[in-house]
Amino acid sequence: MITRIVQLPIVPNSEDGIAFEALFDHYKKQIAGAEGCMNVKLLASSNCYFTYSIWEAEKYLEAYRHSAVFAEVWPQTKALFTGKASAWTCDELHSETA
Repeated sequence: MITRIVQLPIVPNSEDGIAFEALFDHYKKQIAGAEGCMNVKLLASSNCYFTYSIWEAEKYLEAYRHSAVFAEVWPQTKALFTGKASAWTCDELHSETA
């Protein structure tokens, strides 16, 4: 299992932030429904957004990154950036739930 964390340089509560949240809301079910996607979340800090997604394996993330949905959503998202995005793909080592 892997977790993908993407830091998106879009300011929450700004005009672009509101547009991005609407974009995410429109596509979230399609993203979450991609083969191998177990969960997708949108998080916000004071100056940027993060997407946090969990995938069964990296091959499913890569398949999503080459999908028609990604080809639609990424250019629209990238147009709202105020800088460069950062991304991390992390292997799950330990997990605990209450």
